Amino acid sequence: MLIVRSRLFDVLFGLWTLLQSPFIPVLALLRRPGLTRAAIRFWTGGVVGLSHRILGLRLREEGLENKHLGSPCIYVCNHQSTWETLAFNQLVPDVCIVAKQELRKIPVFGWFLSHAPMILIDRKGGGRAMAAMISEARQEVALGRSILIFPEGTRIGVHEQRKFQPGLIALYRKLNLPMVPVVHNAGCFWGKGAKSGGTIIVSYFPPIPPGLPAAEVMERVEQLLNTEKSRLVPAEI
Repeated sequence: MLIVRSRLFDVLFGLWTLLQSPFIPVLALLRRPGLTRAAIRFWTGGVVGLSHRILGLRLREEGLENKHLGSPCIYVCNHQSTWETLAFNQLVPDVCIVAKQELRKIPVFGWFLSHAPMILIDRKGGGRAMAAMISEARQEVALGRSILIFPEGTRIGVHEQRKFQPGLIALYRKLNLPMVPVVHNAGCFWGKGAKSGGTIIVSYFPPIPPGLPAAEVMERVEQLLNTEKSRLVPAEI
């Protein structure tokens, strides 16, 4: 039954995404960013709704007092699945996500994500890619948006740990914004293979103020995310 539900969800996810494709040329011609973002939230909201109805996947947010929705900040979050890339458009409306450039190549899905908005970076671009990321992030912050970055650089397993990428500290130093650590366990239920029901927990931790030593912040955030994501993994996984 688990496999059947998972495959059914994948089919409906694909059909739901395909149904949005006729709107892409219209949105592209209108060039109204607010309308485009509303359409993207409608799409991602549908995906989250399908996951609840078909898979029995639920969401619980912890530490909402730390969510920092009143002003821009840098959200730093572990990366385990596609779920968080989609769900953050619902959890933090108008957030700007730092992601890999390859997402743009996925039909329909890529167009919506790249206009969410996102800062799409070339992971092999070195210093030039870093400078472009910071420049784009400054533009988004000037519009009142928060930035979300996945410091591990790619999706990793629920028990895996990876050295954080330097882009995290570059944004922290250059944007002069508080950093809100976010930890979730979506990979326990939304993996690369079958998906299952359960409760995804998303925990927000107290903001780290700007201006602290870079090495101290990197160590603090890396230790927090690695420790807390292990805590959220069910014992049977």
